Amino acid sequence: MTQDLKAAADAWLSEDPDPDTRAELQALLDAGDTTELADRFAGTLEFGTAGLRGAVGAGPNRMNRVVVIRAAAGLAAYLKAKGLTDGPVLIGYDARHKSDVFAQDTAAVIRGAGLDAVLLDRPTPTPVVAFGIRHLRAVAGVVVTASHNPPQDNGYKVYLGDGSQIVPPADAEIAAAIAAVGPLAEVPRGDHWQTTGDDLLNAYLDRIADLVPADAPRELKVAYTPLHGVGRTLVEAAVARAGFAVPQVVASQADPDPDFPTVSFPNPEEPGAIDAALELARSMDADIAVANDPDADRCAVAIPVDESGTWRMLRGDELGALLGEFLLAPGPTGVAACSIVSSSLLGKIAASYGVRYVETLTGFKWIGRVPDLVFGYEEALGYCVDPAAVKDKDGVSTLVRVLQLAAQAKAAGRTLQDLLDDLAVKHGLHATDQLAVRVDDLSLIAQAMERLRATPPATLGDYTVERIDDLSQGSETLPPTDGLRYTLSDGARVVVRPSGTEPKLKCYLEVVVPVSTDVASARRRAGEDLSGIKQTLSTALGL
Repeated sequence: MTQDLKAAADAWLSEDPDPDTRAELQALLDAGDTTELADRFAGTLEFGTAGLRGAVGAGPNRMNRVVVIRAAAGLAAYLKAKGLTDGPVLIGYDARHKSDVFAQDTAAVIRGAGLDAVLLDRPTPTPVVAFGIRHLRAVAGVVVTASHNPPQDNGYKVYLGDGSQIVPPADAEIAAAIAAVGPLAEVPRGDHWQTTGDDLLNAYLDRIADLVPADAPRELKVAYTPLHGVGRTLVEAAVARAGFAVPQVVASQADPDPDFPTVSFPNPEEPGAIDAALELARSMDADIAVANDPDADRCAVAIPVDESGTWRMLRGDELGALLGEFLLAPGPTGVAACSIVSSSLLGKIAASYGVRYVETLTGFKWIGRVPDLVFGYEEALGYCVDPAAVKDKDGVSTLVRVLQLAAQAKAAGRTLQDLLDDLAVKHGLHATDQLAVRVDDLSLIAQAMERLRATPPATLGDYTVERIDDLSQGSETLPPTDGLRYTLSDGARVVVRPSGTEPKLKCYLEVVVPVSTDVASARRRAGEDLSGIKQTLSTALGL
């Protein structure tokens, strides 16, 4: 072990206020575990537009009280430097390991900086904070959450007073303020922060209930899982206030549990994650199964395929199209938006109802701040169905809207699959898929992107590459980001980008197949075409 590494670890031990991480670090020192120590002190968690996210543990390259206190101090310094002091900072947290402690540390630091802090009095879905910032006229918001990351992770998400997530240059300015924070002992801590609970939650729930008209059909049998997260209590309350029967909940996943014992990865998109919900749905002959991710800002939906008990989960783009058709059909004044990696179908739906449409970079930090937004979504199960109240993805209000749509279809003798088929006949079958490659070495992602730029493919599957946009160059409508967009023949497209929150390279595929009346045939062809694109793209990536 080098002297520099031991000195860094000793310095950390001297200021870490958490006995758990002090003991963990001391054990690594006693064992002489140079490899693990080197990783923990190789750098610091990078504060970006997703805030902070990483494994909980000792060291600057982990999530812990030292890192959180410094982040809160940097945020407070940023707010004061910008004159954003005329209102509180609202702080929420989920049920992950240390979330409550990190939230209390944040409140103490905000108070120590002379700002007002309002701390939620219980673990709460992330969209409650996005709602509460505007409801309470807060100058900023913090949510301690790692969303759908693995159990060992936690994170720190920051919003400003408009209720949307931070974007450049705020992220870099906050990061610089964090870097300028001195020794931890010199960071002032205060107390006597405010707490909020029922009043804010009731305002949020009332807003959701008001989305559903009094005369809307409500007969529906629903299976639900919160995936061991914090969604259940508010979902049950929101569904009841909106007039629907409370869903049956997967018992083994009903209560918050930071270890997520029944799933290998607590993300509804991951294979197997909602199997328990599908089993419950079959057993109760449900009309629909719904799921939230652990912080309930995403919503997943599954539907029965046939009477044999087969169910399938809707792709994020399928649910985005269904909600888009549902919410845009009245021709609202405003803008519909989705990310560049989402299906192009929303643009066609918007045009058919005279609604303006825009594309944004990936992430609700971009979608949520679109002016005059009336509906926005991204394919990763994130939906904004009430942007006047929540300028972010919201899995609770989305779930209620989905129940409204499903009950309306059921009352007319139809299903969500029927509605998807209608859209295919009207606009062509828009089929999407994803190729995601998880790596242990992040340099492999950079190398793959470099290969694609150096030797661009001329064809992908049976499609000709007609145009390549290097998204790192930016455009008149999009800021620069690391990514490549391939426009293919016949309306198909592929976008390749590194994930912003996980060690993955993600590729988003879409094909458009014309439909007369035989939707099933078009769906089979689309599946074959997507498979062909995926195979050739995998070869081009070299991973």
